[in-house]
Amino acid sequence: MTRTIGVIGGGQLARMMIPAAINLGIDLRVLAESEGMAASLAATQVGDYRDLDTVLAFAAGVDAITFDHEHVPQDVLRALVESGVSVQPGPDALRYAQDKLVMRERLMELGVPVPEWAAVRSAAELGAFLRANGGAAVVKTPRGGYDGKGVRVVRDEHDADDWFAALPDGDSALLAEELVDFRRELAQSVARRPSGEIVAWPVVESIQRDGVCAEVIAPAPGAALRASAVASDIAYAVAEGVGVTGVLAVELFETQDDRLLVNELAMRPHNTGHWSMDGSTTSQFEQHLRAVLDLPLGATGVREPWSVMVNVLGGPTEGGLDDRYPLVFADQPAVKVHNYGKEPRPGRKVGHVTAVGADLDEVVYQARAAAAFFQD
Repeated sequence: MTRTIGVIGGGQLARMMIPAAINLGIDLRVLAESEGMAASLAATQVGDYRDLDTVLAFAAGVDAITFDHEHVPQDVLRALVESGVSVQPGPDALRYAQDKLVMRERLMELGVPVPEWAAVRSAAELGAFLRANGGAAVVKTPRGGYDGKGVRVVRDEHDADDWFAALPDGDSALLAEELVDFRRELAQSVARRPSGEIVAWPVVESIQRDGVCAEVIAPAPGAALRASAVASDIAYAVAEGVGVTGVLAVELFETQDDRLLVNELAMRPHNTGHWSMDGSTTSQFEQHLRAVLDLPLGATGVREPWSVMVNVLGGPTEGGLDDRYPLVFADQPAVKVHNYGKEPRPGRKVGHVTAVGADLDEVVYQARAAAAFFQD
C-alpha cells in the first residue's frame, strides 16, 4: 500500500522532497500558504496552517505530517497528535525550534556549549548585558526570525527599543547573546527516526552574506578529526535531548580558540544540507522522508571528496532562471542546477547550484561560475 506524507508549507524545501518521494513511491501532499508556491508540483491544497480545522482536514488520510517550516502553532500541532496523526517532528521537539529562549534553556540543561546569553525585557537589562559582555551583543526576536531577519548587532542599550516596544504583554523578552569572535561558521546535520536510529553527514562550512547562507563547502575544509567528532557529538546530544525526528541541522560557531558553540537549530531539511542532493549517498530530503516514516536510514558518505553548493540569490532582473540555462550548461556542464520555481526578487533564494569533484579549488570555481550566470 502506498504511504502518504503531508507537508505543511509550500516552499522550496517541500519542493525538493518531491523527487525523493517519487523515488520511494511515496505520495506527497502539500498544504501551501498560497497559490503558485515552489512546491505546487505536488498535490497541493492552499490553506492557513494556523487554522486548526484546515490542518485537520489536510491531515485526514495521511500516514504522517511533516514540515517545510517550524511556524505551525503549538495548539494546532498538539490537536493533530491528539487526533491520532503521526507528527514528525512532534510539538515537544518543535517548540525548541520555535522559540530561541526556550531552545537556549534546553541546550544549557543538556550541557551543550552555547554563547553567553540572557533574556532581556528592557533597555536597562540590555545595557547590563552589554556591560558584562564587552559592549556589543547580538539581539534576536525569540520567534519567527530567519535568514538574518529578527537579528541585529547592538552596542547601545537603546538600539533595540523598537523591538522592546513591540513585545506582547506578559512575561516576554528578547534574546541577547554575546557577539562571538568566530573563525567561521559550521553546520552539522543529522537525521533521527522515532525508533531512535541517528545518522550524521560530514560537518560542513557555511559562508554567510548579509545574514543569509551564500555557500556551503562539504566537508568543512581543514576540519580536524576532533572538531568533526565534537560537532557530531553535539548534534547527537541535541537530537536525543529534544526528541527530534527527521533532519536536524545544528548551526555552529568555530571560535578563534577552537571551541564549537551552537548558534541555531532547524528541525527540517536545511540550506546547509542541500549539497547532499548531489554529493552524498543519501540526500537530506530522502533521509527526512525515511525518518518521518520510521524507515531504516540511508548511508551518509560522500560521492566525491568535495561538494560546493552556491545559492542563487535574487536571480536575473529580466526573465527566469531557465532563460540562462544555455549559458550555464555550456560553460559548466558538470554542475547541477536546482530551480525553486520562484519569481526573481532581490535577496530571494530562487535556486542553488552544486559542483562535486576531487579538487576543491576547481569545484569552488565551477559552482561560483555557474551561479554567476544567473545574476545580472
